[in-house]
Amino acid sequence: IPFPPSMAADLMEIDDSLYSRQRYVLGDGAMQQMAQSSVFLSGMGALGVEIAKNITLAGVKTVTLHDTKLCETWDLGCNFFIRRDDVLNQRKRVEAVCPRVGELNPYVHVDMSSCPLDDNIDLSFLKKYQCVILTESSLSLQKRINQFCHSQQPPIRFISSDAYGICVRIFCDFGEAFEVSDPTGEELKEIFIQSITQDNSGVVTCIDNQPHGLQTGQSVIFREINGMVELNGTTRQVSVISSHSFEIGDTSHFQPYEHGGFFVMVKTPQIYKFETLEQQLCDPQVLIPDLSKPEAPLHIHAAMLALDAFQEKHGRLPNIGCLEDAEALLKLTEEFPVNAELVRCMSKTARGTLPPLAAAAGGIASQEVLKAITGKFGPLQQWFYLDALEVVRPLQSLSAEEFFPRGDRYDGLRACIGESMLLELHKLRVFMVGCGAIGCEMLKNFALLGVGLAKSLGEVCITDPDLIEKSNLNRQFLFRPHHIQTPKSTTAAEATREINPELQIDAHLNKVCPATESIYSDSFYSSLNVVVTALDNVEARRYVDSRCLCNQRPLLDSGTMGTKGHTEIIVPYLTESYNSHRDPPEEEIPFCTLKSFPSVIEHTIQWARDKFESAFFHKPSMYNSFWQTHVSAEAVLQRMQVGESMEGAFQVVKLLSRRPSHWEQCVIIARLKFEKYFKRKALQLLHSFPLDTRLKDGIYCFLCNNDLSEDAVSKILSDVKIPEYRPLEKSIVTDETAKKPDQMKMPLSSEEEREAIAQLEEAISTDGVTPESLRMNPLQFEKDNDSNGHIDFVTSASSLRARMYSIEPADRLKTKRIAGKIIPAIATATAAVSGLVALELVKVVGGYGFESFKNCFFNLAIPVVVLSETAPVKRTVIRNNLSFTIWDCWTIFGHEDFTLSDFMNAVREKYTIEPTMVVHGVKMLYVPVMPGHSKRLKLTMQKLIKPSVDRRYVDLTVSFAPETDGDEDLPGPPVRYYFSPDGKAP
Repeated sequence: IPFPPSMAADLMEIDDSLYSRQRYVLGDGAMQQMAQSSVFLSGMGALGVEIAKNITLAGVKTVTLHDTKLCETWDLGCNFFIRRDDVLNQRKRVEAVCPRVGELNPYVHVDMSSCPLDDNIDLSFLKKYQCVILTESSLSLQKRINQFCHSQQPPIRFISSDAYGICVRIFCDFGEAFEVSDPTGEELKEIFIQSITQDNSGVVTCIDNQPHGLQTGQSVIFREINGMVELNGTTRQVSVISSHSFEIGDTSHFQPYEHGGFFVMVKTPQIYKFETLEQQLCDPQVLIPDLSKPEAPLHIHAAMLALDAFQEKHGRLPNIGCLEDAEALLKLTEEFPVNAELVRCMSKTARGTLPPLAAAAGGIASQEVLKAITGKFGPLQQWFYLDALEVVRPLQSLSAEEFFPRGDRYDGLRACIGESMLLELHKLRVFMVGCGAIGCEMLKNFALLGVGLAKSLGEVCITDPDLIEKSNLNRQFLFRPHHIQTPKSTTAAEATREINPELQIDAHLNKVCPATESIYSDSFYSSLNVVVTALDNVEARRYVDSRCLCNQRPLLDSGTMGTKGHTEIIVPYLTESYNSHRDPPEEEIPFCTLKSFPSVIEHTIQWARDKFESAFFHKPSMYNSFWQTHVSAEAVLQRMQVGESMEGAFQVVKLLSRRPSHWEQCVIIARLKFEKYFKRKALQLLHSFPLDTRLKDGIYCFLCNNDLSEDAVSKILSDVKIPEYRPLEKSIVTDETAKKPDQMKMPLSSEEEREAIAQLEEAISTDGVTPESLRMNPLQFEKDNDSNGHIDFVTSASSLRARMYSIEPADRLKTKRIAGKIIPAIATATAAVSGLVALELVKVVGGYGFESFKNCFFNLAIPVVVLSETAPVKRTVIRNNLSFTIWDCWTIFGHEDFTLSDFMNAVREKYTIEPTMVVHGVKMLYVPVMPGHSKRLKLTMQKLIKPSVDRRYVDLTVSFAPETDGDEDLPGPPVRYYFSPDGKAP
């Protein structure tokens, strides 16, 4: 049972270099609880090995893997930790899997058991575990073990999960009173206050009518209020009035509210009640993932209970493709309203395995395991069902022989999708961009599906320019510690071939961007069947989407952020593209806010990050660039002495003359920097904007540390725990130094020029300027190397600035996330999202119709899983017989002497529109209102466009006159102009 956070904190220290991304998802309390928890997991099939991988990566204390079966050829297609040698040597599955799971995380002890787990076993051995997970177990055994776990005091958390062909289920029972500390996992926001009334009951109004997101009955804590200080640090229950105001009880006896302050919602623990498996069988509480078929979970529930009864009656699962067994199973569901097609498909495929479906279910089930042992996030109550009926429905007309086993690694998959579809997967040519967390999971799915086999002339091309870091190992399960600082793509390719040696993988180290279009050209895209993105930023996705749109190639996109994940399926001529919708741009922090008026910790962290970039990267880079063009200090001095203007010389000389040569000088410079940023600038700001000056919209200039004496400065320095801080002698900083104004960015005065010359003369005469002193080593900000001091600098500088402005400082972990723009991540969400994408891949390969494809959004913390139809492509109608979509591309074939006028005539004749404007990228080839453009009509297209020698065509944007007078010109689809009649390069 989970340890109290305070006790767990005393027992371990979290390895941030490994767990940093996950810490932002779960928090330290949950991480520490996991590290003290033991888990029992039975069944090493497709579903069991997924759960084992995910919870081991997450970092529990102990995992006991249990299984009694021997490795079979069949297992090679569904268990990514079983190898052909394991099958040939008749090893037990758990013996093959256990050491490979153990390699995933050095902090997790992985052991194994192969003792029979049946109805006669004494279950007391389970008392040492905090969570028990069953897969591939009979329903009777599940009920018995669940009853045992439920009856313990405190209860052992119980999860059972099964995958039968096209259907999966998950069941959770965490006891009759399971306490959850944080049901949502959402980060609490600081909401700034506009006003608080002195009344019974006092009304709080948010600044700028900002929505507070509260509900009546919730509580908030107040901080940093001026005037009504009695509220500071107190917790009040709220009664919501509107989206931006609420009541907090009697404030009539408090001092009047003046200004400032904010509140934060207080998270309160929530108790969840669970029933046993036996109790839930007849009246199940289910999660509905697909709102287009809300009845599906209850239908699958009934069908899988019938399947349990079939196994108990016949001692086996229904035979593959057997119509007689399908009808027998359907008969067992007569008492329930069920989808007969679903039952028959389940019967025919029950012996088979869809690896992507197991991956999706494994990710979801694994997150429930973490909830069970930490009390973090709202648990599943109590059933989750998911089917892949849309994958197999179009295949039901195939002959039964299509699905029969053939004695190879794909028999489990063949039982679900048939031989013909399997062959299509084998010869698939896929391009995957990115080999990080999602990329590793996708490659595993490709290996199990047999995507891109060499013998079938298929190929998986992957590319990623990044090297492996230690923090990657927590989610990117193909990598091990000895892979650190090796390329992700080549390492992932090698690891994937270990899972399935038949795969043909071509690994690149390139970034996919305009600069690499000579590599990832149109001819490259034309050789592909599908593109998969495994990226971590929107701009890269937008670029890849534009290339897929241009070349009419399907794109499978996915992403995660913490426990949230999404998938988007983009199919030519059926769906919208990724670029068809845009999120609002991320708001940038105004410069004046960063420079003088920060109000939240994000402002001070960004300010500190900017100071790091300036001091350690931009200035050293500028310094190096200057001395690359000026070979010696003496030559620069001579040119300055004769009054020659040299760009950047003053800044470079300043850096040279102040460059420290020993530790004491470093300390002096650091102290001078402190005086500049945290004393003199503060005094100047207070002079310009006295305390309580109202700036705008209720924001006040408020520096709390207006006591900037030497003693106060020293106290601030010690409070923020600056590394290596030692008290300084007061004589180091003189009054003259403290009052020195900043160097303004304006033309240099003759006095400053003389000072620069004097500084350079002194540097040359005193120490001599060596070649080494004319070089600096610029530092790129690196967030994941804890020994380089980068995050320490930003944390300290941010904390100092926060103290100036009465902002609560952030700890190192939070500073690292904000400064490094780190996306929180966890293996469970990554596994789930990649499994859902791989299911859609099968539909794309099969050429399925629009209604078959599903996009998905999930949040495993709540939990919620929502499957929805993709967005249909919109068609623009020009007139009754002429229309187009984003996927259309008109074509015009030219020749060497083809003029712009010829091009416009060809468009006019072929598409019966009147061209009004022609644009190539950002270059306007023809705009009638532009001076001189009418003369361009006689120029050849080759002269106007100036194509490279190997260029076959260009895509042009052509606007045309509207059908109705007075309307604006309309943009048409891209017009692909070929430079030669046969479409070959000129």
